[in-house]
Amino acid sequence: MATAVLEKAARGEQLKRDNVVIRTYDLWKTYVMGDQEIHAVSGVDVEIKRGEYVAIMGPSGSGKSTLMNLIGCLDTPTKGEYYINGNLVSEMSDDDLARIRNKEIGFVFQTFNLLPRATALHNVELPLIYSGMPSDQRIERAKDALRSVDLEKRMHHKPSELSGGQRQRVAIARALVNNPSILLADEPTGNLDSATGVEIMGLFERLYQQGNTIVLVTHERDIAEYAHRIVTIRDGKVSKDERNR
Repeated sequence: MATAVLEKAARGEQLKRDNVVIRTYDLWKTYVMGDQEIHAVSGVDVEIKRGEYVAIMGPSGSGKSTLMNLIGCLDTPTKGEYYINGNLVSEMSDDDLARIRNKEIGFVFQTFNLLPRATALHNVELPLIYSGMPSDQRIERAKDALRSVDLEKRMHHKPSELSGGQRQRVAIARALVNNPSILLADEPTGNLDSATGVEIMGLFERLYQQGNTIVLVTHERDIAEYAHRIVTIRDGKVSKDERNR
């Protein structure tokens, strides 16, 4: 047992030295339904380095959403190892996972997930409130995040006063405000018209060029094509992993 713990610690340190943000080893997620086992994720090995822009693509039922939930620490694997920045999160407690979600991962959802009665500024502040940052510091940090997505002039507007594209920009600013290790975007253009979707994907490219690590989850090939690497999931496994640029 002690040897296994030491090996995992050494593996984590090596991943840090190699600038690897995400690393899974033989990752599985199995659901038991009656007397049947459903292997939603089946032995996935994937590595994403700092500064990469990766799309995880696959049809409905392929396992991509389950893999996203595992990467985002929204769910725990049935077996296998998962490291973020060299930290073994697949064996962490619920409290530790909550801290990782708040500090290391910025989430962007298809449905925006904004508080309807709060201003854009307050919506962006929320992760900093949870992390205990003093009010004056978090307001300035939230303003900076809104500036980074070109929404400084709309920071006092509520979601109902913003367009769909502007709401998604608020969601992206909220995801960025804690300076996370990865920006995890789940179908970020799914509720947007085509022109606004192109605009949002242009923003992701700009954020990537500024050094952010982006993981984009989508079932649409044309959206995946914006990424610089595409990992295709089929039947819970990685069926293809290819550079796109």
